[in-house]
Amino acid sequence: MRLLRWLWRQAVILGLGFFSVWIIVFVIFRITDNRLPWILALAVTYGIAAYIVLPRVIRIGLKVIQRTRVPEYTTTGDGLPGDPVNIALIGTLAELRAGFAAIGWTEADQLGLASSWRMVRAFLLNRPYPSAPFSTLYLFGRGQDIGFQKPINDSPRKRHHVRFWSLSLPRVENTLGTPDFWLKSSRPPDSERALWIGAATRDTGFALTWLSFQITHATAADTNAERDLIVSEMTARQLIGLVKAYDERSELPHKRVNHYHFDGDVSVASLTVSDGAAAGG
Repeated sequence: MRLLRWLWRQAVILGLGFFSVWIIVFVIFRITDNRLPWILALAVTYGIAAYIVLPRVIRIGLKVIQRTRVPEYTTTGDGLPGDPVNIALIGTLAELRAGFAAIGWTEADQLGLASSWRMVRAFLLNRPYPSAPFSTLYLFGRGQDIGFQKPINDSPRKRHHVRFWSLSLPRVENTLGTPDFWLKSSRPPDSERALWIGAATRDTGFALTWLSFQITHATAADTNAERDLIVSEMTARQLIGLVKAYDERSELPHKRVNHYHFDGDVSVASLTVSDGAAAGG
């Protein structure tokens, strides 16, 4: 019975793959090619395939595979593995902002039509955009609450960056170390001292997303270095207290998520930003 279920799932996934190719090549492209110059038809077909057809097919495929476990890493809007969780800071939103401002990191703009267009122009023309928006990744059933970044050589294509999701400390105390910790949760009030769970990575250039082929940043595989960079910069400025390493993900095979490799540790520390700095941030 188990073998039959596996074969059935594989057949459905294979069928979805053939369906995707058929509808993109023999339906969408034929329609656009009959109405537009072939270069424009190709561009329109790519846009429809990458941003409409393939994301929906991927979601259907993931439901068939029955990915019911909530992983200890972020996910994309299509439900695929995103960036590993590798840092957590304790404090208020004001303290978090003040801490990153003190080490020269800039808060990312909210993702929207205007900021996305500005990002595209900066990316193509290689012009600085220090507060460029981030794509949305998901953890605890919601997109990131806030993000910070530090450009590399003033390039919009290369940057250190980290996304954060906040959790109320009472919830953390009651669920830490259990599967419930990773389930859906709402964002606590900004004035509340909270645990900010972060995923830090380094953008290195241009890439296409896996399966859906959407345009995105390429990222460096070593996420340990990004986590350690934040910790070292904040430690040097005495912005955080004692740093503890917490390993919640020892079950992940070979300590790999997506194309990333990491040691599995989440560095946890309390923010020690002064009240004045936090209020000013």
